[in-house]
Amino acid sequence: MSLPQTALLAILLACPPAGGLPAMAKERPVYVENGYAIGGYDAVAYFFFGKAMKGSPEHALIWRGATWLFVSEDTMLAFEMDPQAYAPQFGGYCAYGVAQGKLVRTNPELFTIVDGRLYLSRDRAAQAAWDADAEAHATVAQDNWPAVLGR
Repeated sequence: MSLPQTALLAILLACPPAGGLPAMAKERPVYVENGYAIGGYDAVAYFFFGKAMKGSPEHALIWRGATWLFVSEDTMLAFEMDPQAYAPQFGGYCAYGVAQGKLVRTNPELFTIVDGRLYLSRDRAAQAAWDADAEAHATVAQDNWPAVLGR
């Protein structure tokens, strides 16, 4: 007696892999606040306009399981064409927090762009500490990111 293919597929989909879910499944890889990635701020606006700007649900798309808002069709299309170029580092969590080995909420109004990469901070003290040696902190944070996300 053999199982129909649809029943076999249903069984396979219902059973998790033997090793469980990857570490990244434990925490959301994108900082979400009020239902939107980075609190509804437009990730591209930091680069195009040099400031934090709230996006609109009228210009929205889903990337990495989160809804991203944009101020215009132009910024939305730019993100859609190359999200890695505009998305904040460390999923939009506080970059200095990640450098300290912690997953910390962020304030999208506080940002720094270094070497074409967007880093967000939780508060002015964290931003000042980050800015004091951004390159060194970025290296440490990059090394910490997988472990921090897996906690």
